[in-house]
Amino acid sequence: MLSERFVINDTQWALMEPHCFGKKGDPGRTGGDSRVFMEAVLWIARTGAPWRDLPAEFGNWNTIFKRFRHWVKADVFKRIFDAVSGDPDMECVMIDGTICKVHRHGQGAKGGLKSQAIGRSRGGITTKILGLTDALGNLVSFRLMPGQVHDLRETAEIIEGISCKMFLADRAFDANWLRETLSVSGIIPVIPPKSNRKFPPEFDNHSYKWRHLIENYFQKLKEFKRIALRACKTDQSFASIIYLAAATINSR
Repeated sequence: MLSERFVINDTQWALMEPHCFGKKGDPGRTGGDSRVFMEAVLWIARTGAPWRDLPAEFGNWNTIFKRFRHWVKADVFKRIFDAVSGDPDMECVMIDGTICKVHRHGQGAKGGLKSQAIGRSRGGITTKILGLTDALGNLVSFRLMPGQVHDLRETAEIIEGISCKMFLADRAFDANWLRETLSVSGIIPVIPPKSNRKFPPEFDNHSYKWRHLIENYFQKLKEFKRIALRACKTDQSFASIIYLAAATINSR
């Protein structure tokens, strides 16, 4: 019997099922039990094991892997994440980045490391996840970057169109252009200034303390060993694993 950590509960499944491929009535071939398939991918994500080590109770590992890649290319996991995440609490948002080491099995994709959001940082071969969470600390969106890239590189894209009262970030995000962008949108930047500023701007230190929620979320994500140690060659596959993990966290 599978541990509850690998099982999708009925409430989660009710939200996920409409977005799965291969249902009865869908065009093309009807797939195997989508719930069992999702739990197989969840088992891989949680344990970090190679696909070949997938327990036989889930079915043929190669068939499941091929189905996973089909869903990856069709952005199914992104749609599932959006469906289960509900309406985020956008009173404030938090942004931060976390580094994930890349296993040798996660290297070797066509186009080289840079084409798959993999780079070299102090930690070796790494990928960075830049995440944006809501006021409750639940993931809203994320971007993948090579590990050595500064968090600010993808910040403009990830915050595009957001509407909230406050924007919480650490001093790595203390940039004039970001403060100006937020102010134009009516968002209060809660960002401690860098020590080299001649005229450091003030910030709400009390509100800033809530930024620990995004750090807590990264810890939850990295309980999935396939995320803590990236073994996916393509950024598409790695992002899909993150979307599935985040979907189970957000819908608990």
